Amino acid sequence: MAILALDVGERRIGVAVSDPGESFALPLRTIERTRLHDDLAAILEIAKEEAAGTIVVGDPLTLGGKRSFAAQKIDEFVATLRRAFDGTIERVDERLTTALATRQLIDVDVSRAKRRRVVDQLAAASILETYLGMRRTRNRGD
Repeated sequence: MAILALDVGERRIGVAVSDPGESFALPLRTIERTRLHDDLAAILEIAKEEAAGTIVVGDPLTLGGKRSFAAQKIDEFVATLRRAFDGTIERVDERLTTALATRQLIDVDVSRAKRRRVVDQLAAASILETYLGMRRTRNRGD
């Protein structure tokens, strides 16, 4: 079963998906935010298409690891998503994922317009890679 990851922002939601063996993350698409109801419907449709049993949502903590205003807004988003999604929802620290994805795109000379379209997907893939790595470590008993 696949795992989805979401990088939820004010304007866009980046989406990534794991391979069927849950070994690696692939950037999938970007959802342009409209209304919460429509955003959730788009996420649920993607989860159905990808046969995802788990959704991982980035948790925007401060650099000091504290709960921020943005994290509180994501808490509300996740609470609503939990009511609509039958599977498991996990949270993963997403500090600096968008900044790192942007830096990587700049380093390979991707235009500003193209970066805007894919940076959220790459951030979601980074969130998913973090989650998959944590699971592998937990399963090994390290």
